[in-house]
Amino acid sequence: MRVTIDNPASAPRPLGPYSQVARVELDDGGALLYLSGQIAEGDDTAAQSRGIFETLAALLEAHGATLDDIINIRTFMTDLGDLPAYAAVRARFLTATPPTSTTVEVPRLFRPEALIEIDVVAAVRDA
Repeated sequence: MRVTIDNPASAPRPLGPYSQVARVELDDGGALLYLSGQIAEGDDTAAQSRGIFETLAALLEAHGATLDDIINIRTFMTDLGDLPAYAAVRARFLTATPPTSTTVEVPRLFRPEALIEIDVVAAVRDA
């Protein structure tokens, strides 16, 4: 097994000092991608959600995957009352079979302006 941890140059830089992707190469030629919790700038949950999904798409593309390859998504929100706004954005970006998912409300995120944080696991198929 080989593990690579990086911040792909073709994707937006993280808003904090961390690596965005851990890639675990599998024996069959595929890989699992673990994308760290992503946040984005924006005035509301919808704007932040759009920014996050755009970043996720760029991170996945840098590793030969797409949003359709997401197998698990974890969403942390500071107000579940904003769930309809997030769900509408998510439905525009995730158009394949929905991945397994968990959504939880948290009192706050590590940046005070962050309303939502999303992390995902994706499967890269054998090339």
